[in-house]
This record gives sequence, C-alpha cells and structure tokens, in this order.
Amino acid sequence: MNEPQLQIYEFGDFRIDAAKRLLTKGIDEPLPLTPKVFDTLLYLVRHNGRVIGKDELMREIWIDSIVEENNLSQNVSILRRVLGEKPGEGRFIATVPGHGFRFIPEVREASEVSSSKFQVSSSVESEISNSESNDESPTKSAPETRNLKLEANQQPKPKTDDRNPNRFRFAAFAVLIILALGSLGIYLWRENEKSVADARIKSIAVLPFNPLVAEHRDEALEIGMADTLIARLGNNQKIIVRPLSSVRRFGNLEQDAVQAGRALDVEAVLDGSIQRWGDGIRVNVRLIRVADGTALWTGTFDEKSTGIFVVQDAISKRVTAALAMRLSGDEQANLEKRPTESVEAYELYLRGRYHFFKITQPEIRKAIVFYEQAIEADPNYALAYAGMADAYRALSIAAYASSKEALPQAKAAAKRALEIDADLAEAHIVLGWVGFLYDWDWSAAETELKKAIELAPNNSDAHRGYAHFLSNQGRHDEATAEGRRARELDPLTLITHTLEGQFLFFAGRDTEAIARYDKTLEIEPDFWVAHNGLGRVYIRQGRYPEAIAALTKARELSRGSTEPVMQLGYALAKSGNRERAEATLEELKSFAKDNYVSAYTFAMIYNGLGEKDEALSYLEKSFQEREVQITFIKIDTRWEEFRAEPRFVDLMKQMNFE
Repeated sequence: MNEPQLQIYEFGDFRIDAAKRLLTKGIDEPLPLTPKVFDTLLYLVRHNGRVIGKDELMREIWIDSIVEENNLSQNVSILRRVLGEKPGEGRFIATVPGHGFRFIPEVREASEVSSSKFQVSSSVESEISNSESNDESPTKSAPETRNLKLEANQQPKPKTDDRNPNRFRFAAFAVLIILALGSLGIYLWRENEKSVADARIKSIAVLPFNPLVAEHRDEALEIGMADTLIARLGNNQKIIVRPLSSVRRFGNLEQDAVQAGRALDVEAVLDGSIQRWGDGIRVNVRLIRVADGTALWTGTFDEKSTGIFVVQDAISKRVTAALAMRLSGDEQANLEKRPTESVEAYELYLRGRYHFFKITQPEIRKAIVFYEQAIEADPNYALAYAGMADAYRALSIAAYASSKEALPQAKAAAKRALEIDADLAEAHIVLGWVGFLYDWDWSAAETELKKAIELAPNNSDAHRGYAHFLSNQGRHDEATAEGRRARELDPLTLITHTLEGQFLFFAGRDTEAIARYDKTLEIEPDFWVAHNGLGRVYIRQGRYPEAIAALTKARELSRGSTEPVMQLGYALAKSGNRERAEATLEELKSFAKDNYVSAYTFAMIYNGLGEKDEALSYLEKSFQEREVQITFIKIDTRWEEFRAEPRFVDLMKQMNFE
C-alpha cells in the first residue's frame, strides 16, 4: 500500500480520509476501526470494481507477518457489520467464490474539506493504532499528503479587485467560522478521547489452552501457556488479568469461553489451543469480547518447539494492540521480557507450576524437584527460584513441613531470585511472608509486601499476603480492605475467599465471616479450609455442636492435615467432652512419631482442656521452632486468659509484638 494514492474517498453516505485514517458516515458519525480493518477497507476501496484475491489482500495488509486466512475473513466480517450490510446481501463487499472479494459501490475521489466533522474522532483510530506497536510505531504520524486531483485540475483564476470591501468582510467571517469550528473540534476530540478511554477493556482472563487432539494433551504445557501470558499481560497497570488460580477450573475441553468470562467477571477472554507435532508446535488463539461474543482478534502460529517464545511475544503484542492498551516504556519492556531463553528450563518450570497448584504435600515436593531441574538448565532463571521459594513457603503454611525445614530455604531461594531480577514481585511476596511468619521482622515484612504491590498492583497474591500481615498485627480495618481487594482481583480462588473470611473473623465480624465462608462453599462445597473456618466462628459463638460438625467434615476432607484435628480437639474440650478431646491428643501424639505435628497443635488442645502449664510449655516449644501458627497469638482470642501470664508476656516481647 505504498503507491501514491489520493487521500479522500466517498461512497454512498461514507467518507474515508486516508491521511487521518478515519471512516465517517453522514455529516457527523465517525466509525472507529482497528488499523488492519481500516487497511483492508482502504485497499478494497482503492481497487473497487476489481476482484482482489485473498492472497493479494493478505500480502498487502499484513506486510510484515504471516497470518491465517481467518484473520482476513474476520476483517471483512467486521467491515460488513460496520457498513450496515446484512448477512448474504453483498451490497458493499461481494465474495467471489474461489477468488476473493470485490468492492461494489461506486467510489468518488473527493477534496479535503476543512470541516470539524472530519477532525473530531481521528483520535479513535490513532489511539487504537498507537497501541498496536507491532504493526505501526506509536509515534508515527500520518505522512504529508496532497490532493493530486485538485492540483491537476487547477485553473488560473481571474484577477480580482483587492479593494472590494465585501471580500474583507467575507474573509473576517470565514476566520470566525474556522475558529469556531476549531474550538468545537477540540472539544469533541477531547470528549471522544474520554469516551474511548471509558470504553476500553479493563479486565481479561487467559483460559488454559486446550489440545487440538484430546488424546495427545499435555496439561502442563496447556496451563503453562496460559500462566506465561497471564504474567506478561498482567505486568502493567492498564488492565486486570485474572490469575491462574482463578482460571484453572476452566480447563475443560468443552468449556465455553464466553461463559467462563462471565463467571470470572471480565470484559474479554483469551482462548486458545496448543499442540506439539514432532519438533513443531501449533497455537491457535482468539480474543473474545464477553459482552457479545465478538472475536476481537484471531491468530494461528506454527513454529518449531524452540520457537515457543516467539509465539508468546507475538500473542502478547497482538492482544495489547487489540485492547488498545497504551503502555509506558517500562510496561512495554515488561511485556517483551523473557525470564529465560532456555526452552528446556522453561518447560521444566511449567511442570513445577503444574504440580504446585495441586496443593498436596507430594505434589508440592514434586514441584520443587522440577524447579531445581529448571535452575540446573538455566542458573539465572529468577522465576524458577521464586517458584521454589513459594513451594517451600506453602509446605510450612500447610503444616506439611516444619518452619525450620522449609522457611529458610524459601528465604534463600527468594533472595537468589532478587539477585537476578530485583523487580520480581513474586520473590518480594515470599520474603514478606517469611519476614512475619518466621523472622518476626514486621517492618521488613511490610516493606517487602508493599514493594510487591508497587511492582504488581493487580497481583492478588501480593494483596492477600499483605492482608495476612496486617491481620496478624491487629490492623484489622486495613487487613479486611486488602483481603477484599485480593478477592476482587481473584474472584474464584478458594483460598482467597477463605482468607478474607479469616481476616473478618479476627476483626470480630463474625456474621460477615460466615457469609464469606458460605460463599466459598458455594463455589466448592468440599473445600476443607472453609469448613475449618466456619468451625472457628462457631467455637467463639459457643455453638459447639455446629462447630464439631463443621470441623469433623473439614478433617475428613483435608486428607491428613492436622489443622482441623487441632481445632476439633479444642472444640471438644470447650464443649465439655473431655474424654474425646484427650483421645484426640493421644491420636496426634501417635501420629507425631512418624510425621510432623506442630507443638502449637498440642498447646491449643491443652488450652481448651484448661491445663495452662502444659499449654505454655508447648507454646514455648512452638516459639523455639519458630512455627507459623504462633504468629497468631496476638489476635487469637483463645489466649485471652493467658495474657497476664509472665511466660506468655515474655513470648510476646521476643516475637516483637510488644
């Protein structure tokens, strides 16, 4: 499309200004088009009446890239809809079977008219065009153009009398009109730019990719592709991207993308398929607007398996262009950033992420092995170190390993990640958790978690970690606000809902806590952590039969966690069922011979039984082991009777609570 061409074209009620890249209808109706759709229309108009082959169109419109025919078909479909053409009508664009397309209306070449109606909304096109950095430079201005037809037909004008007063009056009037129109144009331009900003898509979900052939699926690769794109697209403040923890449930092969988008409460969904073929890889992807199911962009990529990063680069850029996102220099750099250049390391990392999200002790330990292998393949893979750090943190929090075994390793891995990449939010999050769960360095922990939020303001994990820190400090209003923000960013992740309930519980807002736990169980009735939380609320309210029922269910569903057993033992003791409470204690002591059971677990049950000395002795052991659970003693009301005890006061001081 580089040949000299006129810049103004009219057909029917429509007018195209090629220089301003603007399509208008009537006298004041701008019709915004994305850059490639506009290019398609302009090429058809400039060659109206001629059958244009699909190959020719694709070659001319996508000069710098290779795309599938469905990209062209999508553009033509959008044009027909914008021009008001009914299905099968062919009033503007006729399909010539086996050949291509022909533009039907008579096209008139027109002069450039200095009228505000043609200046008002050029920002719509330029805003979209500027964001499509892969196709056109954001700073590229329209080339200087001239109206060749007018110049060719220009005739010498007869000499006029410069002293004619009417001429001056007319000139003055024309100047006033031009100024008025210019002011109106500026006002409407600003209003239009505001409306474009308001209409821009602000939330998106990247669904797990599906296999092209179900029998050959590779779930780690399918989920990993989504995970990588989530990280890339979410590395800015322009758009909220749902985290992997929310979208994983939509990996079903029959999943409807629009329905998933509605469940996730987003405006757009990126849906795709991926398959290996020998040493090659094929990726199909489409960006869908949830409101009406319209495909905003589609693409197909065929690469060698070693070219998967090229595919991810292309998809990320095309999506940001389709969403009209204006990225800063740093945000653009983050979009293009590759955590590793090693495909082997990357695929090992994906395996680690896949196992980690199964959140059982054997799976988390498998994840750590894969992260270690990824680091062996690329010793400077910061994201793999961060993944390993998070896995060790999870082992400790879930009571699958002692704090002394797991949290120093989590800290070391997170620090190594930050040595490689100081701006890695995931590593700052882990250091924040370790800071308050293990080091009891509350100031350092807050610094790390705030830094993570600064680097990734839409990262729900960062807000959830900060909420937990605030809650354990007794800063309940701040904690519940951060917990709510984490849930807004991550609306379908069970642990996010449940922890918000926990923050509300410790804030003394029992009714709201119960409502949040109930909401969690609506999403997943068998989520044991929510049943455990309900049991805690019922204990405080003295509703012991309901508490025992909820905690018994939590124990059954947890498949081996000692957390609900501890809560159940305490509830049995407080309800007056001392015999069963003591039996629970003996059961835990027997289990502890071959498995990890925290000292805090025994301390809590002895607390329920009213045996203060035993409770304090085990609490001191918990302190010596720096167990995660002991960080709750400041806010857990079950320790109220101990707060005047010198041994308890000393523990509080040593943990920097006092």
